[in-house]
Amino acid sequence: QVQLVESGGGLVQPGGSLRLSCTDSRFTLHYYNIGWFRQAPGKEREGVSAISKSDGSTFYADSVKGRFTISRNNTKNTVTVYLQMNSLKPEDTAVYYCAADLWGRGLYSGNYANWGQGTQVVVSS
Repeated sequence: QVQLVESGGGLVQPGGSLRLSCTDSRFTLHYYNIGWFRQAPGKEREGVSAISKSDGSTFYADSVKGRFTISRNNTKNTVTVYLQMNSLKPEDTAVYYCAADLWGRGLYSGNYANWGQGTQVVVSS
């Protein structure tokens, strides 16, 4: 079973950038589709971006298109999935979760069986 670890969250001013990372302590992400989701206080979890294992197809929520970029770095032993977040807005404030699934993909949270613990992103001046 994959064990996901997110990192890279923090406090940033509006207009700033952050890069989130997602990796697996057991080095098995080669086999998984990966998605990034976020949940703000009092709101439902929403899909932000996703990347497919097979052809690298990417998906973005309309709210982040043109500002966020998902990428996948494959090495011999590890896979790290990044979410580069630029031009951040206060409404991007949320806990961001990495999710993985062998077959499910896209921006629907129900497609993913494996979840990380989340990393907090706060966009505030």
